[in-house]
Amino acid sequence: MQALQSQARLSSETHAMDQLQDLLRQRREAHEPVPNFDAFEQELHRLFVAAEREALSHELARFDLDVPAVEVEGERYQRVLRCATTYTSAVGPVRVERSLYRGAPGLPALCPLELRAGLIEGTWTPWAAKQATWVVAHLTPKEGEDLFTLLGNMTPSKSTLDRLPKALSGSWEAQRPHFEATLRQQEAIPTEAVTMAVSLDGVMAPMKDGQRQAKRHQALAKGQTPSGPAGYQEVGCATVSYYNRQGERLLSRRMARMPEGNKVTLKSQLTAEVMGALKQRPDLRVVKVADGAPDNWSYLGATLPFGEEVLDFYHAAAYLGDALGAAYGEGTPQYQTRFATLREVLRDALEGVDTVIGALCRLRTRFPRRQAIHKALAYFREHRHRMRYRALQAQHLPIGSGVVEAACKTLVSQRLKRAGMRWRPAGGQAILTFRALCQSDRFERAWLLLCETYKRSVTLARHVIALCQRR
Repeated sequence: MQALQSQARLSSETHAMDQLQDLLRQRREAHEPVPNFDAFEQELHRLFVAAEREALSHELARFDLDVPAVEVEGERYQRVLRCATTYTSAVGPVRVERSLYRGAPGLPALCPLELRAGLIEGTWTPWAAKQATWVVAHLTPKEGEDLFTLLGNMTPSKSTLDRLPKALSGSWEAQRPHFEATLRQQEAIPTEAVTMAVSLDGVMAPMKDGQRQAKRHQALAKGQTPSGPAGYQEVGCATVSYYNRQGERLLSRRMARMPEGNKVTLKSQLTAEVMGALKQRPDLRVVKVADGAPDNWSYLGATLPFGEEVLDFYHAAAYLGDALGAAYGEGTPQYQTRFATLREVLRDALEGVDTVIGALCRLRTRFPRRQAIHKALAYFREHRHRMRYRALQAQHLPIGSGVVEAACKTLVSQRLKRAGMRWRPAGGQAILTFRALCQSDRFERAWLLLCETYKRSVTLARHVIALCQRR
């Protein structure tokens, strides 16, 4: 195998493509297998990667313009420097010589090669940036670094992987409403869909600027013992899901935004998503499903189009369990029997919520000082009109907010709440934006839209003639 490797690694003047062709020719003419297949596979991959880098370098060079002056969007730029630089491709570093141009004072310098080829953030080829962004949306930068090293293609550092989605997120946010509208226009709601379920929720996430110490000092000033996630703030999550006549979920779109007052951006996204769907399919029945948080219903009830309002059954059952636990003692046989009975009544009986309210009223009379009973009774009375569970099930409509709660877990918690993590809004949103696109089956099309923002038309300035094109 050493002889094979030494033959493959020819002199520095020999091109990678020639080395690869020599190796392939040797193996075609060979009659015996290589002594070490693992070593051969790695060496073959190395040569293919090197040959691909060489081809990319030649092709990138063709995008360069080496002339005295160019024009971009009506502005004239003068050539100031010609030098070589290295870009990150999906197969590793690619060295290219290119020209740099400077415009009027206040305008940034530019590189025609980067603009014409659509290189990302002046460093990445589009395919490399796409791979890196997808990986960091799912893994930490350190895990991404280890993964790329193992694959043996490009080897970006964890700090480089950390910076890329933040830069891309800025470009996405600058045109986010337009991009999201374009994605919706490209999509067709399944023809078998008859119901659109809309949900809003939130999950606490650790923040670097979460005023952790200030909150603890405030608690001490009030004579309270500091406890709980003082450095946490709520990340908003929303989902739009489509169901067929049998109540089977067909697909879901997921959204998440870092902590923001009144979840303004998230609500605007959700409204646009719902209105876009109804514009395409006005026949869809709208069902709004959420827990009992007042902010959820002030938005879902007042802002979105008319539809069925549903309080998540499992939150209602949890309040019922708290009340019964306060009365009988959680886990006791009497508690378990009564909870199972009333839970079934609430879900399956006609006007089951009235039966539960009656039972809670009797418990309140027997145990007037048990606050959990008072709280549950007020909860059921407030949301009584949202607890028509038997009628909803008969129409194959969802009665639980499990889809948005799953989004809270898989979209936010599994990526942002790992050991030792704390986030600033911009960094966290960079992850959530691309992670949500992935979980909504929109990443591929969203990437095409984002890539186009990195391309510019570069033309020769007036009275400038290109005598030759460098290769």
